[in-house]
Amino acid sequence: MIVFTADGWTRPGYRPRYHPVSALSLGRRGWIQKANFIVCGAGVAVGSLALLGANVLLTVAIAVFGLALVASGVFTMDPMRGYPAGTPAGDPSTFSRQHRLHDCAGVVVFAAVPIAAVIAALTPELGGGSLRLHSAVAAAASTAGFLVFGQAWEQDSPHAGLWQRLTILLGWSWVAVLLAASS
Repeated sequence: MIVFTADGWTRPGYRPRYHPVSALSLGRRGWIQKANFIVCGAGVAVGSLALLGANVLLTVAIAVFGLALVASGVFTMDPMRGYPAGTPAGDPSTFSRQHRLHDCAGVVVFAAVPIAAVIAALTPELGGGSLRLHSAVAAAASTAGFLVFGQAWEQDSPHAGLWQRLTILLGWSWVAVLLAASS
């Protein structure tokens, strides 16, 4: 989250409240966000192994989240909605195969977190109530965030990027807490 926040603040023409995080994978400095997705995703996928003793389904859900982040770094979105600078406003009339694969990976990223959080909330092996309660709250919040961001994106809302970042903050920080508590 630190990498895409700092990078987004320093990119000419990039508007974090409007543009998605994935748009940072475009342009000359796109390698920074691609590497961010790939390294973060690989770390989460490997870190998911710490959950094996608690719940295999939870381990798989977190690993899928991590691998989908890796795919988000490998497959980039198309230039659109005025970014990078010089790109026309709005969406292109057709999307590349890379973009469609990126979109599929993104859906998995944003769906895997609430699924994993529901599994964690129902996993007694995670111990007492605080982590399981945090998981239940994360499941509800990340589901709501995913739906609000999806609607904002489809409506080309000037706040779509903000909704995405809030959803990422809620979901990904929960993943970090879960993995830290399990290691």
